[in-house]
Amino acid sequence: MAFGKVIAAVLLGLCVSMSSLAAEPVTPKLTDKLRGLLQEEMRSVQGAMTSIHSAMVMGKHQDVATHAQQIHDSFILQQSLTEQDRKDLMAAVPKGFVKLDKQFHKLAASLAKAGREQNTAEQRSLFNEMTGNCIQCHGQYVSNRFPDVKALDK
Repeated sequence: MAFGKVIAAVLLGLCVSMSSLAAEPVTPKLTDKLRGLLQEEMRSVQGAMTSIHSAMVMGKHQDVATHAQQIHDSFILQQSLTEQDRKDLMAAVPKGFVKLDKQFHKLAASLAKAGREQNTAEQRSLFNEMTGNCIQCHGQYVSNRFPDVKALDK
């Protein structure tokens, strides 16, 4: 679902960063409910990323696939948003933020596939891209929470 990917991008923005010119932070524009849901989702993403790293270095390919698929699916927000919440969310986030979210979730789906295929090299490459995407989003859209995150040269 495309909206699920938008939610994932929003969540990613609460935890990660991108360009040298920081955009206006997204977090202050969110309702209290959305902020709480996004923070919960970001903690979930952070936990999954940590689990993926551990699984990769131990050759636990199925665990990589499972956690990456969980990131891709982003259950918490998708199940918890009302129609008004969806409108509030879309009003709070710029197009660039949505683009980063879509990229992040696409990478997560690819990482899940690499896990199922037991392709360690591809897992590492995709995990690195996902981490870079987090850094980009945090630096660009959550600079008020992560002021020391610097943009990556691409």
